[in-house]
Amino acid sequence: MYERSSVAELADSLRSELNRYAIGGKLPSSRALVERYRVSPVTVSRALAQLAAEGLVVTRPGAGVFRAAPRTPLPAAGDTSWQEVALSAEGAGDIVPRSVDASGVLACLAAPPPSVIALNSGYLHASIQPERAMAAALARAGRRPGAWDRPPVEGLPELRDWFAREIGGVVAAADVLVTAGGQSALTTALRALAPPGAPVLVESPTYPGLLAIARASGCRPVPVPVDADGVRPDLLAAAFEATGARVFVCQPLFQNPTGAVLAPGRRPEVLRIARAAGAFVVEDDYARALGHDDSGPLPATLAAEDHDGVVVHVRSLTKATSPSLRVGALAGRGPVVERLRAVQVVDSFFVPRPLQEAALELVGAPAWPRHLRTVAAELRHRRDVLAGALRRELPGLTVPHPPLGGYQLWARMTGGGDDASFAAAALRAGVAVAPGRPYFCAEPPAPYVRLSFAGVSGPAELVEAVQRLRAGLGEEPGGGLALDA
Repeated sequence: MYERSSVAELADSLRSELNRYAIGGKLPSSRALVERYRVSPVTVSRALAQLAAEGLVVTRPGAGVFRAAPRTPLPAAGDTSWQEVALSAEGAGDIVPRSVDASGVLACLAAPPPSVIALNSGYLHASIQPERAMAAALARAGRRPGAWDRPPVEGLPELRDWFAREIGGVVAAADVLVTAGGQSALTTALRALAPPGAPVLVESPTYPGLLAIARASGCRPVPVPVDADGVRPDLLAAAFEATGARVFVCQPLFQNPTGAVLAPGRRPEVLRIARAAGAFVVEDDYARALGHDDSGPLPATLAAEDHDGVVVHVRSLTKATSPSLRVGALAGRGPVVERLRAVQVVDSFFVPRPLQEAALELVGAPAWPRHLRTVAAELRHRRDVLAGALRRELPGLTVPHPPLGGYQLWARMTGGGDDASFAAAALRAGVAVAPGRPYFCAEPPAPYVRLSFAGVSGPAELVEAVQRLRAGLGEEPGGGLALDA
């Protein structure tokens, strides 16, 4: 497996030497570059591909690589200031503005500079991704007959069947649609179930991507508080009654960001309350494959305990594999499936077949259960390391209930201050964290920050991150943390 840094370094070196060659001049052969820079042929190939994508070189099969002609200068940009008026003019019938605030999502997706430790990532670090297994699965998938044919719009039957078995209960393959990851599935579900202007009940706090979907769809997110045992049924019932909502979106397992697991006694209550309100429960089961190895047996999905078609289930392979393996599932029972299918087809047609074939190869390989066991042990170890470092170095950040699954700690700031200032000070100290405000659709009850332990290279980097935070925040006036125990 090539080193990403080696590719970037070689590309930089070749880019700096291009002026040595005339326009159309031939660069040294790949073999010569391998010997000169002492890198692998794969590294050379990828570095040259990067330069070709930048328009700096041209590759001619059988002839070699040549310096490209300079690009034609772009014409002067026009005046786009008229768009401010057009984009801010809401239609008379827009009950809820449909502008999109992606700041909370981008805080988790933005890649910080190499010198910054990323405690804001929502994905596994490359060191714990199943890279070899995914590469082998993709290679096998490419050799399957018809791998590049158009797939059924609902997804490959074998993959739908696998998802149905994973969801459990009476969910069958015919009830499952293959989606381009969990975010796409949630978008389809909300568009299918909640018309513009409708209230949508959400956990508070909750995943910022869900709030962004709701608002972009013209819906009005309504918070229902979560405690250590998950969403509170009494407040859920009150919210249904007060708003007339017909959709409640929740994460019963390792809720993001709190890590809470819906208590056994609350599970049937949530289904009963939703059924009495004539409402759907959208179950975002994002962390099913992210249980820690000390979590014990995981509870069944809500969909597996649902007898009346109340639950629309969402799950994805992305969190347990790679950000680029965007394959997920959306499942329901009854007439709602046709509604979900229609919205998905209009939005995206279908998930590319090679990606579906690769996912099927991956989950059917012996390496898959081994990978899940590795992730379970690694995430538990990282959780303990980060939680321990916070207790020693930053007692002003408290995590009352360290999670038994997922990839983040939800830390309350007990020494005053605010989350945005904390996140800014942390970044100056060389650590990227996610401020808590975007996880609430109403006023937050207290300042929080979310600290992810999945996106770093290892436990040592977690310890260094906390040490940087202590050193940096100790110099910040009004930093809002009691640094001394």
